[in-house]
Amino acid sequence: MAYPPVLVLRGVSKRFGGVHALVDVELRLRAGEVVALVGDNGAGKSTLVRAISGVSPADKGVIEWEGRLVQIKRPNDAQSLGIGTVHQDLAMCSNLDVVGNQFLGREIHRFGILDEVEMEHRARELMRTLSIRIPDVRMPVTALSAGQRQAVAISRSLMAEPKVLLLDEPTAALGVEQTSHLLDLIDELRDHGLAILLISHNMGDIKAVADRVAVLRLGRNNGLFDVNTTPQEQIISSITGAADNAVAHRTTRDEEAWP
Repeated sequence: MAYPPVLVLRGVSKRFGGVHALVDVELRLRAGEVVALVGDNGAGKSTLVRAISGVSPADKGVIEWEGRLVQIKRPNDAQSLGIGTVHQDLAMCSNLDVVGNQFLGREIHRFGILDEVEMEHRARELMRTLSIRIPDVRMPVTALSAGQRQAVAISRSLMAEPKVLLLDEPTAALGVEQTSHLLDLIDELRDHGLAILLISHNMGDIKAVADRVAVLRLGRNNGLFDVNTTPQEQIISSITGAADNAVAHRTTRDEEAWP
């Protein structure tokens, strides 16, 4: 049974001066589903994530959240709806420990002072729930591996209990073992009912966790494919532009008709 979309984009466009970074982009995200967003460098993937997260709002287009029209003009708008984002740079504070990073901007106070005990307890519980292996939540993030920092950044985005999670190249700087652990975490988050948009260049990662693949080319939709039934060569052709655009657009229309 397919759930109704949590987040729908229709005709989303974004310009930077004379450059059309996004042109009439459409996208649907459903609960319990991982959609991989792929495309060559400069295709508009990170721009689309910044538009959805409110960092760089779209110039035009329609955004629907759980069936109603909404506007996302700043990060707080996205967060209040239930959209969590992990950007490529992770935006971690290197001088803080894991707990400090997880609760940065949403600290818990008791009688006017920081409740360090409660924050540490919640941090440990979240790590345990998500099977994230961190030696000590009081370790500074600079002492963690790249994979552990990525996991901490994802767990921080989950503190507000989002319904949609945007991941921008989460495995780009990770080794094989760290990538495997992170993909397991993404699988677990999907099982918890999150809708996940995963930007990746790695077809192996995409095949491992994604349900659908949405292709952007030169800022436009260039195909939407089912991972389990679409040959990898067809997806790559859509990314590079070797696929006939009419075929790609027809595939997109067919996918939009899914129940």
